[in-house]
Amino acid sequence: MLHELRVENLLLLERAELRLAPGLNVLTGETGAGKTMLAHALDLLLGGRARAAIVRPGAAEAYVEGVFERPPNLDPALAERFGAEGEEIVLARRVSPDGRTRAYVCGRTATVADLRELGSELLAFYGQHEHRRLMLASAQLDVLDAHCGPDHLALRARVAAAHQRRRELEERLEELSTLAGARERELDLLTFELEEIEAAAPSEEEEAALLSERDRLRHAATITIATAAAAEALAPEAGGPGAGFLLAQAVGALEPVATLDPDLESSLQRLQTLLYEAEDLGADLRRHAYEIDAAPGRLDELEDRLALLARLERKHGGSIAAVLAHAERCVARRDELAGAEVALEAVQSEIATMESELAGLAAKLSKARRRAAPRLAEAVRVRLADLAMEDADFAVELVPREDGCGPAGTETVELMIAPNPGVPAGPLRQIASGGELSRVMLALLSAAHSSDQTEGARGGPAAPLLVFDEVDAGIGGHTARAVGEHLRALASSRQVLCITHLPQVASLAARHFRISKTATGGIASTEVAELGGEQVVAELVRMLGAAEDDRAASQHARRLLRAA
Repeated sequence: MLHELRVENLLLLERAELRLAPGLNVLTGETGAGKTMLAHALDLLLGGRARAAIVRPGAAEAYVEGVFERPPNLDPALAERFGAEGEEIVLARRVSPDGRTRAYVCGRTATVADLRELGSELLAFYGQHEHRRLMLASAQLDVLDAHCGPDHLALRARVAAAHQRRRELEERLEELSTLAGARERELDLLTFELEEIEAAAPSEEEEAALLSERDRLRHAATITIATAAAAEALAPEAGGPGAGFLLAQAVGALEPVATLDPDLESSLQRLQTLLYEAEDLGADLRRHAYEIDAAPGRLDELEDRLALLARLERKHGGSIAAVLAHAERCVARRDELAGAEVALEAVQSEIATMESELAGLAAKLSKARRRAAPRLAEAVRVRLADLAMEDADFAVELVPREDGCGPAGTETVELMIAPNPGVPAGPLRQIASGGELSRVMLALLSAAHSSDQTEGARGGPAAPLLVFDEVDAGIGGHTARAVGEHLRALASSRQVLCITHLPQVASLAARHFRISKTATGGIASTEVAELGGEQVVAELVRMLGAAEDDRAASQHARRLLRAA
């Protein structure tokens, strides 16, 4: 239930505050006064798109706020997520002149999607052209499925999920089939590249060692001369004076006196160590000088190996690391291709299983629809009779889908109507006039909402507030009264807000609001006022198209109110 609706700076409406009553609430006013502004305000609370230039000229922003009673069946998890744990839920929307909006739920910043999700639990909105949805095959199927109840809707959701899974499997099957076609050619290429890499067995450590050894061999002569000169300086082969010879002389000089002066013992040991090191180092350098050319053809071997590694690098990424990474990818792809046949068989098996499951679910869906279709048709026929279409015949036909099972099952729905006796029934979308479409929609809603089993245009199965924006367009006379009675019947178990131009409907309201447009100083503005007593009579007189002082119209208006 909507307790309060506040609107500020929306188009011509500077400020309005409506306190709605339980039952039927009506909003009336002259054509062009701005009745649809309040409908747009409610649509904004439902997460609807903000239209261009809806902010009142000169205002910083437009603001809409609705204070709702918390439904007793609201999902606790949903309430906790939005902080709607009190007795009231407040939805709000701010719109700036450039069209940007901000949404709020119970004072917290929210998204437009949050408004849609929570708002759908609070109200169902039916626009003045909502009856045109009945001309869509998908909408007609939705009407029947909603009439079948929540368990049926859950089954339909399972059918949609199974259908989606089957489509995904079919796409995977096509992918695997395409893969199988090029499988042998790709396997040959992968095998060749892997064998080439595995035969080479490259490694970053080996490449570094090869490069170092190649540099050494390329400069072997220079290295040999340098190491031989160093060896000669340390320990000449001919035994001439060198570092070792001089160190030996130093040792010989200290040895006789080291026993006489204990402080010289450590110096003697150090000299002896240097002597041994000089002799060993000289021998090592001489051996290195001799061995550097000890492997004829080694440089050619190094060049060939490095050329092989360079060729692999050019083909697979520019480095040994890239070559090894490519080899890993080849192994993974080879395994995938090798398992493609197995995967193909697995997907084919899963598709068969899913098709069987889908067929079973769709059969249950069809069975429920066949049971519900006559019940819905009879309920609509009864209500059409109350709406001055007592001779109309109405049927709900199931039409098999040409493409088999879709996301909504194996059939579509065609609403059939024969407005007049003796005329063959035909599709509602082809035969019914605008006024007849409005009455059929109201009859469908009345039949469905009487058991709380339908989903509104933008509301949940048991939305506590139904909003009708001139769904009575194109209706008059006794039919208008019947329409009002049905709206009041709907309002017996929930709150209804109806924007109407019919006095027969307005006279049945529990609370009546009037919207009017005035011009002050050349600036147009719109006001909303709650009516009571004689104000209601005066508004009904206006709606009857009579002058304010027309006594007959005034009496007629009072009779309408008494009859209510």
